[in-house]
Amino acid sequence: MAELDDHQLLAQFARENSEAAFAALVERHVNLVYSVAWRGTGNAHAAEEITQAVFIILGQKARRISGKTILTGWLYQTTRLTVANFLRGEIRRQKREQEAYMQSTLNQPDAEVWPQIAPLLDDALARLGERDRNAIVLRFFENKNLREVGLALGASEDAAKMRVNRALEKLRKIFTKRGVTLSAAIIAGAVAANSVQAAPVGLAKTISAVALTKGAVAGSSTLTLVKGALKIMAWTKAKTVIVVTAGILLAAGTTTLLTVKMAHKPGFQSADPVYEKIWSQPNTRSLPLLNQAPAALIIRPTHYPDRGGGIWGDDGKFVFVNTDVTGLIGMAWSWGYARMVLPPNLPPGNYDLMATLPDGRNSAALKDEITKHFGLTAHKEIQETDVLRLQIADSARLQPHRSRGGSEQAYMNGDNTMQTYHMKGIKLSAVVGHLEGWFKQPLLDGVNDGLEYNFDFQWGTHLQNNEVTQALRTQLEQFGLELVPAREPVEMLVVEKVKN
Repeated sequence: MAELDDHQLLAQFARENSEAAFAALVERHVNLVYSVAWRGTGNAHAAEEITQAVFIILGQKARRISGKTILTGWLYQTTRLTVANFLRGEIRRQKREQEAYMQSTLNQPDAEVWPQIAPLLDDALARLGERDRNAIVLRFFENKNLREVGLALGASEDAAKMRVNRALEKLRKIFTKRGVTLSAAIIAGAVAANSVQAAPVGLAKTISAVALTKGAVAGSSTLTLVKGALKIMAWTKAKTVIVVTAGILLAAGTTTLLTVKMAHKPGFQSADPVYEKIWSQPNTRSLPLLNQAPAALIIRPTHYPDRGGGIWGDDGKFVFVNTDVTGLIGMAWSWGYARMVLPPNLPPGNYDLMATLPDGRNSAALKDEITKHFGLTAHKEIQETDVLRLQIADSARLQPHRSRGGSEQAYMNGDNTMQTYHMKGIKLSAVVGHLEGWFKQPLLDGVNDGLEYNFDFQWGTHLQNNEVTQALRTQLEQFGLELVPAREPVEMLVVEKVKN
């Protein structure tokens, strides 16, 4: 007997009040709903309560959900709205708990891809259009192939592939604006592998039993969530949570404006202790503090000469510690070191940077401060530049990617001794983009064959940057590739001293 699809099950429940049909829907989607709730709250108990509330809402609205609605997308958006309602009432308590948690986990490494994007994923998806968001949720949350995505969207397999790729590119740009620079392939791999976690054992049965009563036996806190979420859904018509999120930030009382300019004097202390908490732990766990910090632009001599790192938050906010002037320039102009032309005798010293100005003004303000205090500015131009061009030296060593219909994947994992960079179904033009960060000059694809390959690069975690670069070069040769020096026209960021 063929398995019933979502709308057949929903119709059966609405028509017959079928417990089996509703239980099947819960079993099918509970992991998705629970995972979104968990990411939104960081609290297992809250995630369970929100999950229950979402399925109560589904039970109440079953008869009014159109047959054209993609239920996966509807559940995802309803969960986001319910999370927003939960945070509206709990934001102050959650903030205190988050700060305590961050203090207890200082100095823990956070180099994996998923921890970088997990705090940003759901807000980024909320910025996509409904069809793009549904394509991502179906492809990577529900693990459907492109043909199935196309059927759900009422499109062909090729159209679905284009839709998924365009949506991934939009996510990539959103993440880049928040300081997480990853390829669309890496994002796809990380989301596919990590976006949905198993809900607690027994939760599906509990939810089904409560939801079938339309919430009559639910706890008071759950019913409060349901009531608030339904109000938000009526207001937004389930299209966006951007306005709600803005309301949450205002309710948190964190909109006090404070602008602090350049601070050169050793021993300078920031005007608010929250800045020091963020500087002391610049990783994804600090994002809630960064996003809600008082508005400021601070550049000071580093207080952390033994460490480095930084993060990007919402609305173009960012913080970095122990970076030199070149690093400040890269952040202001959103440009990589490998494609900069630098003047001689750059100002020495390393700095801590805090940029939390509103309305996306941080990059422009930082450019002004770099010009004012360091006497530097920059512009982009095409220049003949020394590059490394990737060529095929021995095609027999290459590993062609045999599968069809999937997206390229590139992701890193490892342990305390070895780091591995997996690349599956990837074109050589993308390989150079992934590897350029380890080389001090531009990498270009000299093959342009459009074919897809598989690679696994490995190196010891104890290696220094130049040693990692050499290890990558050696492994490229083992894969039948080589980097050939050349001179090519490349768009470069030309940094120059301001003329008096």
